[in-house]
Amino acid sequence: MERYFQPEIEQAPREYLRAIQSARLIKMVHHCYEHVPFYREKFDEIGLSPDDIKSIDDIQKLPFTTKQDLRDHYPFGLFAVPKDQLVRIHASSGTTGKQTVVGYTQHDIDVWAEGAARALVAAGGTEHDSVHVSYGYGLFTGGLGLHYGAEKLGATAIPVSSGNTDRQIQILQDFGSDIICCTPSYAMYIGESVGKKGIDPKTLKVRAGIFGAEPWSENMRKQIEKSLAINAYDIYGLSEIAGPGVSYECRCKNGLHVCEDYFYPEIIDPETLQPLPDGEYGELVFTCIGKEALPLVRYRTRDICSLTHEACECGRTLVRMSKPRGRTDDMLIIRGVNVFPSQVEHVILSLGMEPNYQIIVERKNNLDTMEVCIEMSPQMFSDSVKGLEGTEAKIEAALHTTLGLSAKVRLVEPNSIPRSEGKAKRVIDKRKI
Repeated sequence: MERYFQPEIEQAPREYLRAIQSARLIKMVHHCYEHVPFYREKFDEIGLSPDDIKSIDDIQKLPFTTKQDLRDHYPFGLFAVPKDQLVRIHASSGTTGKQTVVGYTQHDIDVWAEGAARALVAAGGTEHDSVHVSYGYGLFTGGLGLHYGAEKLGATAIPVSSGNTDRQIQILQDFGSDIICCTPSYAMYIGESVGKKGIDPKTLKVRAGIFGAEPWSENMRKQIEKSLAINAYDIYGLSEIAGPGVSYECRCKNGLHVCEDYFYPEIIDPETLQPLPDGEYGELVFTCIGKEALPLVRYRTRDICSLTHEACECGRTLVRMSKPRGRTDDMLIIRGVNVFPSQVEHVILSLGMEPNYQIIVERKNNLDTMEVCIEMSPQMFSDSVKGLEGTEAKIEAALHTTLGLSAKVRLVEPNSIPRSEGKAKRVIDKRKI
């Protein structure tokens, strides 16, 4: 029998969902206009009054918001509540070292936890389960997102965080974890490590995994399911909207159900900005109709996917989004961390290096690796090997500070990186996703 965390929403008639969306959009637009100068100016510029928004059908009258808007108003300029009403702040990486900062009221945390709890139940979770959370904890939203979702469900959260794989396996064995949550690449690594230790994965109690924060393929899903003897489910989120739990897979694994009572989705043509119908691929846009601290209006995620309102066999009526199949910008997702080539360039230039570089991303042993090749100046080319190694280490440390991610730096000969008459090819992504 199919279980739901909130059947009154997850199985709600479309008319009921639209009524909720309309009421929340109207409230949200007034809230933004009254408390966020940025939105008041944008609305005034196009002659839009909050009273012009009378239902969810009017959402296309509203202007778009971009990640650049968040950067331009760093850190708290788009917040719609005073700082003393915040109970949590998270952040994700920005393009030049400045992070995208997100604030949450207690209500926002509850909304986020609700979405994560829905995801856990859709993966077969119950209040009797132990949820092994191997996402990183901290400013990254992964760990605390599933942690609070587990507690919202009434399950037992095990906050293992990432790393120390031997300990992860020991805890899976000793604590009898039922559900594991981490990036898909780390799940693959844990599965491989289980095999190398000679452990039969069927002896582990874990039966399901919820994996997200980076792209992964159906082939990778099959490998994870085989190596850990589990069912693997996708989850989607982004810091600016809420973190993991914005959408999630059910047992049908045929698209991710969007928590559209809180996050209203649209698909637009990224060139014309016009809405696209169900089934057509375009850029995913979210409006945060259920948030207080950072209620973003028509936020352009840059993720490319499609939507469908067709009924799902699981009984949920929530709209489904396809797995994102690319992006409209140059952002890379490496081990769950957002990385922009411009961040790398910022670090390189700040250290006085040549502006000729290339980023090579690969997936080795099911973990993403990043190597940055940087051309030496003719003067550097004559330096000692020890001196060059010291420079590489200095750049690696600076990249780690900016990205929150380790990268291998390799200094190469002058003029050895191919030139282009058009846009320089800064990234070579060799991952087979």
